[in-house]
Amino acid sequence: MKKLLFLSVMLLMVVCCSQPSQYVQISGYAQGSNYSVKLNMKGIKVPVETIRDSIDALIVKIDTTLSGYNKKSLLSRFNAGEKIPSNAMFMDVYRLGYRLWERSGGALDFGAAALYDAWGFGFRNSSFPTDEEIQKLLQKSGMGHLPAELPVVDGYIDPASIGYPRLNFNAIAQGYSCDVIAGYLYSLGAKDMLVDIGEIWCDGVNPSGEPWSVGIDRPVDQPSDGRALPEGLDGIWTSDGKPAGIVTSGNYRKFYIRDGRKYSHTINPRTGYPVQHNLLSATVVSSNNAAESDAIATWCMVVGLQGAQILILGDPALEGYLIYTDSNGEMKEWASPGFTLRR
Repeated sequence: MKKLLFLSVMLLMVVCCSQPSQYVQISGYAQGSNYSVKLNMKGIKVPVETIRDSIDALIVKIDTTLSGYNKKSLLSRFNAGEKIPSNAMFMDVYRLGYRLWERSGGALDFGAAALYDAWGFGFRNSSFPTDEEIQKLLQKSGMGHLPAELPVVDGYIDPASIGYPRLNFNAIAQGYSCDVIAGYLYSLGAKDMLVDIGEIWCDGVNPSGEPWSVGIDRPVDQPSDGRALPEGLDGIWTSDGKPAGIVTSGNYRKFYIRDGRKYSHTINPRTGYPVQHNLLSATVVSSNNAAESDAIATWCMVVGLQGAQILILGDPALEGYLIYTDSNGEMKEWASPGFTLRR
């Protein structure tokens, strides 16, 4: 589908003025890229070095639990059919994935890793699957074959007890990572922060006392001959100073060409095939958490323009910005009433 621990999403650029001494920026390596945390230290008694070390430790914990690219992670071991020790983070993300699968009517399916792998957009390289192979995968994979709660026996989760499923948390992992780190910062008493791990969580104000701003890229619907076309800044979204997760998902960067036809990386787990529609990108803002923004951005890319509009408008915790092409191939945009983009 979309991610872990690299993302095929549009670049989100943090726009921030110079930082007075009260604000610090902590950065490092995370999940195949870099992370950045901008934090107001007012009222925080913990040294910056300790905060940095704690964030790095959390990132390592997330990677060794949820990464499908780390062959020693709990997820990779589970997917290989190995018993794994019961783990609070693993169970938490599984439960979240199950709830999102139910909520989305199967548009989000964290149990369809074998299907994503078959198309070469998961954790394994694969060849172009046949229709017969896809139908077989649909019959034996997916959250519909799994329990709402993973069984734990003698402190271990045994994939053999539930049919050796394979899981893929790409659609929520980076948003979840933002939430974990933000939760740690809140526990220190932080009020003003921006956490950027490919996905973004922000709260409060930036060093200039203004709400945080995030730049959103303009996508280019790449031609089927594989030529790379230039991109650029589409506009700047500004928060209202309240907590918000903001995530962009798009199909225009990660795809492959076969027999002159472009296949996007977004797989519809209900059909087993890459989506074919005119929605290029979806930016989702959630006041609940970044994991929700992450998942719903992918959900939008699965259901297309009209489904995404209905989804965003139907939830008061969400705002969204969609970029699509019309019947003439012209790039158009749609924004929910509460999403303000300035240029």
